[in-house]
Amino acid sequence: FRVHNPPLCDRSPSVVLSFYFFLFDTAKKDIVFLLDGSDSTRNGFPAMRDFVERVVDKLNVGENKDRVSVVQYSRDAEVHFYLNSLNTREDVVDSVRALRHRGGRPLNTGAALQFVRDNVFTTSSGSRRLQGVPQMLILLNGGGSADSVDTPASALKQQGIFVIGIGTKSSDSRELQKISHEPSHALSVSEFTDLPTVQEQLSSVMITGKKPRHFFLHSPHHVERKPAGRDFVFLLDGSDGTRTGFPAMRDFVQRVVETLSVDDNKDRVSVVQYSRDPAVQFYLNTYTTKGEILDTVRGLRHKGGRPLNTGAALQYLRDNVFTASAGSRRLEGVPQVLVLLSGGRSSDSVDAPASALKQLGVLTFAIGTSRSDRSEMQKIAHDPSYALSFFPFIFFFAEVMMCCLVVLFSVDTAKKDIVFLLDGSDSTRNGFPAMRDFVERVVDKLNVGENKDRVSVVQYSRDAEVHFYLNSLNTREDVVDSVRALRHRGGRPLNTGAALQFVRDNVFTTSSGSRRLQGVPQMLILLNGGGSADSVDTPASALKQQGIFVIGIGTKSSDSRELQKISHEPSHALSVSEFTDLPTVQEQLSSVMSAVLVRATPPAGRDFVFLLDGSDGTRTGFPAMRDFVQRVVETLSVDDNKDRVSVVQYSRDPAVQFYLNTYTTKGEILDTVRGLRHKGGRPLNTGAALQYLRDNVFTASAGSRRLEGVPQVLVLLSGGRSSDSVDAPASALKQLGVLTFAIGTSRSDRSEMQKIFFPFIFFFAEVLMCCLVVLFSVDTAKKDIVFLLDGSDSTRNGFPAMRDFVERVVDKLNVGENKDRVSVVQYSRDAEVHFYLNSLNTREDVVDSVRALRHRGGRPLNTGAALQFVRDNVFTTSSGSRRLQGVPQMLILLNGGGSADSVDTPASALKQQGIFVIGIGTKSSDSRELQKISHEPSHALSVSEFTDLPTVQEQLSSVMSAVLVRATPVTPTVTGKKPRDFVFLLDGSDGTRTGFPAMRDFVQRVVETLSVDDNKDRVSVVQYSRDPAVQFYLNTYTTKGEILDTVRGLRHKGGRPLNTGAALQYLRDNVFTASAGSRRLEGVPQVLVLLSGGRSSDSVDAPASALKQLGVLTFAIGTSRSDRSEMQKIAHDPSYALSVSEFTDLPSVQQQLQSSAGEGMLGASSGYTIHPFAIVDTAKKDIVFLLDGSDSTRNGFPAMRDFVERVVDKLNVGENKDRVSVVQYSRDAEVHFYLNSLNTREDVVDSVRALRHRGGRPLNTGAALQFVRDNVFTTSSGSRRLQGVPQMLILLNGGGSADSVDTPASALKQQGIFVIGIGTKSSDSRELQKISHEPSHALSVSEFTDLPTVQEQLSSVMSAVLRKPAGRDFVFLLDGSDGTRTGFPAMRDFVQRVVETLSVDDNKDRVSVVQYSRDPAVQFYLNTYTTKGEILDTVRGLRHKGGRPLNTGAALQYLRDNVFTASAGSRRLEGVPQVLVLLSGGRSSDSVDAPASALKQLGVLTFAIGTSRSDRSEMQKIAHDPSYALSVSEFTDLPSVQQQLQSSVDEEVTKTTPELPTVPGMFMSTSGGQTECGRKQRPCLCGPVQQGCRGPLLSQLTQHKRGCCGFGQSAEAQRRQTPQHWGSPPIRQGQRLYNLLRE
Repeated sequence: FRVHNPPLCDRSPSVVLSFYFFLFDTAKKDIVFLLDGSDSTRNGFPAMRDFVERVVDKLNVGENKDRVSVVQYSRDAEVHFYLNSLNTREDVVDSVRALRHRGGRPLNTGAALQFVRDNVFTTSSGSRRLQGVPQMLILLNGGGSADSVDTPASALKQQGIFVIGIGTKSSDSRELQKISHEPSHALSVSEFTDLPTVQEQLSSVMITGKKPRHFFLHSPHHVERKPAGRDFVFLLDGSDGTRTGFPAMRDFVQRVVETLSVDDNKDRVSVVQYSRDPAVQFYLNTYTTKGEILDTVRGLRHKGGRPLNTGAALQYLRDNVFTASAGSRRLEGVPQVLVLLSGGRSSDSVDAPASALKQLGVLTFAIGTSRSDRSEMQKIAHDPSYALSFFPFIFFFAEVMMCCLVVLFSVDTAKKDIVFLLDGSDSTRNGFPAMRDFVERVVDKLNVGENKDRVSVVQYSRDAEVHFYLNSLNTREDVVDSVRALRHRGGRPLNTGAALQFVRDNVFTTSSGSRRLQGVPQMLILLNGGGSADSVDTPASALKQQGIFVIGIGTKSSDSRELQKISHEPSHALSVSEFTDLPTVQEQLSSVMSAVLVRATPPAGRDFVFLLDGSDGTRTGFPAMRDFVQRVVETLSVDDNKDRVSVVQYSRDPAVQFYLNTYTTKGEILDTVRGLRHKGGRPLNTGAALQYLRDNVFTASAGSRRLEGVPQVLVLLSGGRSSDSVDAPASALKQLGVLTFAIGTSRSDRSEMQKIFFPFIFFFAEVLMCCLVVLFSVDTAKKDIVFLLDGSDSTRNGFPAMRDFVERVVDKLNVGENKDRVSVVQYSRDAEVHFYLNSLNTREDVVDSVRALRHRGGRPLNTGAALQFVRDNVFTTSSGSRRLQGVPQMLILLNGGGSADSVDTPASALKQQGIFVIGIGTKSSDSRELQKISHEPSHALSVSEFTDLPTVQEQLSSVMSAVLVRATPVTPTVTGKKPRDFVFLLDGSDGTRTGFPAMRDFVQRVVETLSVDDNKDRVSVVQYSRDPAVQFYLNTYTTKGEILDTVRGLRHKGGRPLNTGAALQYLRDNVFTASAGSRRLEGVPQVLVLLSGGRSSDSVDAPASALKQLGVLTFAIGTSRSDRSEMQKIAHDPSYALSVSEFTDLPSVQQQLQSSAGEGMLGASSGYTIHPFAIVDTAKKDIVFLLDGSDSTRNGFPAMRDFVERVVDKLNVGENKDRVSVVQYSRDAEVHFYLNSLNTREDVVDSVRALRHRGGRPLNTGAALQFVRDNVFTTSSGSRRLQGVPQMLILLNGGGSADSVDTPASALKQQGIFVIGIGTKSSDSRELQKISHEPSHALSVSEFTDLPTVQEQLSSVMSAVLRKPAGRDFVFLLDGSDGTRTGFPAMRDFVQRVVETLSVDDNKDRVSVVQYSRDPAVQFYLNTYTTKGEILDTVRGLRHKGGRPLNTGAALQYLRDNVFTASAGSRRLEGVPQVLVLLSGGRSSDSVDAPASALKQLGVLTFAIGTSRSDRSEMQKIAHDPSYALSVSEFTDLPSVQQQLQSSVDEEVTKTTPELPTVPGMFMSTSGGQTECGRKQRPCLCGPVQQGCRGPLLSQLTQHKRGCCGFGQSAEAQRRQTPQHWGSPPIRQGQRLYNLLRE
C-alpha cells in the first residue's frame, strides 16, 4: 500500500487531486436558460429575451470562464446553442437577440427539464460538471405544465444542477417551487415585462455568500455556497492479507486528515476497519479536534481475520455510519465521502451495497492494490474513474515513454470514416423518410472526398445490406443522391447484434475503404427504433476494442440500456420521441462527434517487445535492465487482453525469452522476467537482432496484432556499439510501423541509437549538461556556498568520491571571513550540519574538515526536508549567510536517489529566497526531481556514478569563477542610468486592427527615449493573438535606428482568440532568456510593456506569477475593452496597470510609464538618493503591535521586542503625529499601553524595552484580534480612525491559532484597519494570509531572530497601504415615482452635467445610477462602465420608472446592501470616498432613520436634494450633515445647486481623506536643495508640502485657484503643460499628493 506518483499520462492524478480538495471553481459556471416558448408567452417573449441579455451582460463569458446555453420549449425542447457553441459574450448576446418565439402547445415543462438534463448538461455539450464547475439552470416559465415535473426536477437536483425558476402570475407557483433548488429560489413577477425587478434578486440567489474553498464534484445541495464541511469515512481492509501494508494505510489516512478543517467544525472523520465483520474505530461525532483524530489514527492496530467481506462492510456503513446518530450531516446537505482502501477481492457481493451508497449520495473513492479486483473497485466507486490503483513508481524514462505512446497513438481528425446503420425493420416504415432526411442533413455538413470524409450506409432488420461502401462514392453530391434513393427494406425480427458484427467484419475493413490502420477516426451512427432480438454485448464490445466510435440514436420504442451498451459511452446514446424529431438532436450529434474526434483515444491495447543487450559488457547492469522491464510491465493492462509482452535477449545471436502470445496474465510475465538470467557472449550484433524481431516476433504467429491495427512498440536497452550495421533493419522496422525507443548508456553509440529510435532518444547516463550560469546579485569577490551531500545507505560506496569532489571545488575557492564561505551538510532521513558558513575561516580548515567527513547512512532519503533545513538553518544570518548584504548564495546538491518526500515547496522556497541551486545526480537519481530542485532545469547535472564527478568539477569551477555578475545592491545610491531590457508585447488580434498604428507609434516614441546605441538598453517586440510571433529579439538589433526602422514596418498580425496567458508564458520561456538576448542573469532589469485591447481567452494567473517570480517588471496598458482585474494581475503592481480609452490616447500614459519604470528599477534619475527604510508618513498614523506571548515564543520574545523598538525608532511619535500601542496575548490579550498612553518616542521605546514575556496557552489569535478591534482601535483608547487617520495592526505570531480567525479578521478589514501579519515557520501561513489586509502582506521569517530581514519589506508594505487611492465612487439615487414624471428630464440632465466634471476614463471616479419608487432598480453599477462616454450615453437614455408609493428608506437600505459593496464595484474597503447624491421629489412612505444611519456608519457621504414637495427634516436626516440637505423649488432649478454640491463634495472628501505620507528623503536632491512653498503661500508640489502650506493649500483647492504646478487647473490644461518635471520619482509622488488633495 505504498502510494507513489502515478505515470504522467495516467488520468488518475486529476482524480487524486479532486479527492484531496474537491475544488469547486466558482470563477466559472455553466448556465442554461430554459425559455417557455409556448403560444401563451408570445407577447412576453421579447421581455424574456431582454432579460437573458442583461444577465449575460454581467457574465464573464469564455471557454475557460462562464459558458451559456439557451433552450426554448413548448411541446418539445429545441436547443438554440449549447454550452460549448459560443465562446464570447458578444457572440452569445448576438445569438440571444436573434431568438425568435417558437410557439406551440401544450407546455411540457417536465419533458423539457429531462431534455436539458440528458442533452445539455453533458460533457459532449460543453458541461464541465465533472470538473467541479457549478451548473445552473434558469427557467423562465409562463404557465402550468401539461406533464409531471416531479421526476425530472428531482433528477436535476441529484445531478447537482442548481435550478432557479422564474414565473409569472399565470405560472403554477407550487410547481415552480418543486422545480427550483429550494422553494425560496422560485421567483415571481406579474408579467414578463417586470423581469428587471427580479434581476438583482436573481444575482443574489446565484451568488450567495463567499466563494467556497472546498467543494465536491457532485454535491446536489450547494452551488457557489460555502459548504458547512465534509463527512469523511475511511474504510480500511484489516484482513490477514494486508498485515504488512497496514502501516502505509494508517499513514495515508493520517496525511489526508492533516489537510482537513476539523477544528472549526467543518470536516468530520470516521474510521472503520473490516475483514469478516466491520469494526468502527471511531464515529463521525466521536472527536471534534484534528489532534484527537490523529492521535487515534496513529494508535490503530491491524484487525486481522478472514474472509474479506467488502459488501457487508459497505452495507454496515450505510446502515450505521452514514446516519445522523453517528454524526453524519447528510440530511443537512453536507457532502458524504467514503474512501475505501482494499487489498483483495471481496468474498461477498458488493453490487447491492455499492448501489445503495450511491443512491444515498455518498461519493466513494475505491483504492486498491494489484491484488484487488479492478472491476469490483469500479462498481464500488462513485464513478469508474474514481477506482484508483497505485503501482510502484517507474523511473523517468518509463513515464516519458508511456506519455509518448499516448501522444503518438492519436488520430487524424482532418478526415473521418462514417458508417450509418439504419433500422429498416417493419416497425420503422413510417419513420424511415425522417431517417433518410437526417442522414442527408448530416452528410451536408461533411467534407466528402477520397482523402477527406468517407461515408457508407447500411440498412438492416433480420440481415444487414450495404447500400454503398466507404470507397464507393467520392463526392458529397453522389452520396446525397444515393441517400435520397434509399428505400425501406422491411423485415423482422430486428437483429441489431448481428448487424453490428456485420459492419465490423465487412464495412470497417481496408478492402471496403476503411482507413482505420492509417489513424483515420472510425464512426458508426446507429438509427434504431426498437429492442434487438439478439444480444448486442459481444459485437458492441468488439467495435469498441477496434477503436470504432459508436453513437446510438433511438426512439421511445428503443431499449435505452441497450443503446447505452452499444454507444462508445452511455452519454453518446441520444434519444428522440419519434424519428420525425431527429432534427432536434442534430446539433447534439455534431457536438458528440466533435468531442469524439478531439479525444485522440489510444487504441485498445499495445504489443510491447523488450530487446535486451545480454552481451558480456552488460553483466553488472543486467539486474537493472530486468528491474526496468518489470516496472514497465507493472503499468500495463495484460490481464484484460489489451497489452501483450515479449522479451528477447541478444549478443551474437538473439534468444527469445517468451513471445507476445506466450503468456496471458501479468503475473506469469512478471515471474518470468524476475527469473531472467544474463545471456553473455560477444560480439554485440544489434542489427541482426532487429532483423530477427521483424521476421520472427512482430508476426501474427508470434502473437503480434499489427494487422489488426494494434500499435507495435519496441524498447531496446543497449550498453554498447553494434558490431554490425543497424541501418537496414532499423529502416525495415520503421516501415513496418514499429515504434522504437532506444535507451543507451555512455558506452552506446549516440548516432546509432538515433538511427534506431523512431522519434527521439534518451540517454540515461549523459555525462553533463552544458551552460551553467549563476544568477547572483552581485559581488564576485565573495560568495556563500553550501554543499548538501546524500549520506543515505545507497551512497555508501560513492561517498569517498563525493568527499573528494567537495575538496577539489573548495581548493579553487578563496576562503575567508570576508571572501568565500563554505558549509557542508549531510542528510538521509534527517539533515546534519558538519560546519556552518561562519564556522571555518581558512581554506585549510575547510579542507581538513571535508577530509574528516564520515558517511552517516540511514533511510529513507528525505531530500525535501533537507532542502527546507538548509534554507531555515544554514542560509541565515546567524549561521553566517551574507544574503542580505548582497553576497551570492549557492547550494550544490550531490544526490544518489529519488526523494521519499516532496521537494516541490522547499525547492520553490530556495528559489524565492534567491539561492542558486545546482543539482548533481547519478543514474539512480530522479532526473525530473533534480530539475525541479535546480535553479533551472539545465542546471541539473548528471553522471553515471559518483566516481565520474571530476568531469563536472572542472566545468563547475570554471563557470563559477567566470559568470558571477554584479546586480543591484540592497541599498543603492543611484549614480547613473542603468541598462534595461525592454520587451513590448502587442495585442495583434482582430479587435485591435484600427488601433495598431497607435500602438506602433507608442513603441516608437518610447524607443526614442532609450539608450540603445551605447549598448545599455535592449529592445524586443512580440505580437500575439491566438499565438505569439516574435518580431525581433533582444539581441537582434544593436542600434536604435535598426529598431525604429523595424517598428515602423510592423504589420498587424490579426487572428483570434486573444490568448494573453499563453503569450506571457511564451515570453518567459523564449524571450526573457539568455539565448534571446536577455541579461537578467547579469542583473539587468527586465521590463515588459503589454498593450492589450481585450480580455484574454485563457488564464493569465500562472504566467503572470511566473514572470513576477522571474523578476520581470510588467506594465499592463489596456483600453476600455480590457479586463481591469486581469490587467492588475498581470502588472508587477496593480498601480502599474494603466488604462486608456482607446490606443490613440497612449501618449497620455507614456510619461507615467517611463516614470514608473524608473521608479521600479531605482534608476530613472541620478539626482536623488533612495532611502530603503523611508517607511512612512511624518504626518500621523495609529499603529498597534500585537505580540504572540504564548509558551512557544519564549526564546523568540527578545527578538520581537527588539524588532518593535527598531520600527518605533523610525516613527514620529507624538499626540498629533504617530501613536503606538502594544498588546501581548496567548490565551487572553493584555494591553501594555494604549494609543493615547505615551506621547514621545522615548517613552514608547522605554516601555517596549521593559516588556516581559507572559507565557500561557493555548494561542487564541482570533480572540486577540477581536480584542484589539473592540478595545484598542477605539476613540477612548486613542484611535483616530473617525478622523481619517490610518489604522495599522502589526501582528507578530509564532504558531497556529487554537480558535478561528475568520470573523475577527474580516471585522478588522471592514473597519478599515490595515493588518500586516509576520509569522515564523511554526505559524500557519494560510491563517496569516487570511488575517492580513492582503495575502501579500503576510510576511514570513524562519525564526524571530530573523526579523531584521523583513524590516525593509515591512516598510514597503506600510508605505503601500498608507497610499490612499485617488478617486471617488458616486452613486445617484433618483426618485422615479409617479410624482416626478415631468421633472425626470431635469434630473437626468443634472446627473449628466455632474458626470461631465468627473475623472472616469483614468479609473479615478466611478459612477452608478439607481432609480426607485416602490422598489429600487439599478440602471448600472459602479463597475459596469469604465469610460465617461459609456456612462453619459446610458444616462441620456434613462427612462422614467414610474410607480408608487415612494419608499426612500427601502431604497437607501438597498444601496447599502447591494451597491456600496465590492462585488458591485465599490472601493470603500480600499479607502475610496463613497458619495451618494439623492434627488427626491416627495416624502417617503417608509422610515428613513435606520437606513440613513446605516449609510453614515458605512462612511457614505450623502447629499440629499429635494423639491418643495420633499420633507425637509427627512432630507436632513438622510444627509451626511444637515447642511448637505439642499433644496430647489422644482427639478428644473437643479443647476442652481450644482456648484454648491461640487464644492461641498470637494471640501468634505478633502477633509476626510487621510494625509499622505511624506517619505523622508524622498524629495531630497543629492545636492541638498529643497523646494520651498511658492509665493503668497501657494504650494508648489515640485517639493514636499510643508506643514504651514496645508491650510492655504486646501483653501485654494476648494476655491479652484491655480497653483504653480497646475493646482485647480482643468485636466486638459494640465496635459498641455510641459511634462519634463514629471519623470522623477519625487515629482511623481508630488503629483500623487496633488491628485489626492484636489479631491
